[in-house]
Amino acid sequence: MRCVIARYPFELTKTGVLASMKGVTPELVTGESVTIGRRRYPVKQVGQVITRQDRRDFTSGEVIRAMVRLGFTCHGHPEATPVRVSTPLRTASALLGGTAPPEE
Repeated sequence: MRCVIARYPFELTKTGVLASMKGVTPELVTGESVTIGRRRYPVKQVGQVITRQDRRDFTSGEVIRAMVRLGFTCHGHPEATPVRVSTPLRTASALLGGTAPPEE
């Protein structure tokens, strides 16, 4: 499949992308990502590996469009997990052996 990433044409195939990403350790996913094989990679990491260009030269949207056309599953920004924050009331209640008030 022919696609353009950072104004350069590339001829990409699904097997070619799989081969390029084989043995590459995924970085921490903090934004958009793509599942290749059984691993989830940041989109910019995949773009850098398959195009051999600097990550600043292309957008994640260009790589996502190419990966979707090749049949890979792409993911948006990961959901933020809520962090439980101790309040003075919860801390005092826990120290006194009582039950903490319900969370809001």
